[in-house]
Amino acid sequence: MNPRDINLMELRPEIPSARITENMSSDERFQNETLRPVAKLQDDLLVAAFRNYITKHKNAFYDLNLEKRLLYIENAIQKDIKFRNSLKGMIIGQFTIREYKTYIQNSSALNKRMMNIVKERLQGNIQLLERDLAY
Repeated sequence: MNPRDINLMELRPEIPSARITENMSSDERFQNETLRPVAKLQDDLLVAAFRNYITKHKNAFYDLNLEKRLLYIENAIQKDIKFRNSLKGMIIGQFTIREYKTYIQNSSALNKRMMNIVKERLQGNIQLLERDLAY
């Protein structure tokens, strides 16, 4: 491994619940070994990016109830291609070369997993998205 890859791996948090088993699919293995730790590492950046998204869209998010806020997050990630691509870049930019080579073999399925993880992280951090919180 090159120094960049070593440094990236050292930065990643461990996720005890992201277990690896022999009988899991390669996509699920990639999700647990790479996508989940990278998303957790990038958590603060993902929240900051979404706060910026809210601002660029005239703060409509803040007028919604909790259920609609959760849907707003999901729709932003699924339907706003520019925003989605930005989020993907935040995750992919933390891949090692080996991980990137694995990713490009099945990027479509892995993108779905990646965006679901990002959506879950943002929805799980919904309290951090309040208008009055500084970041």
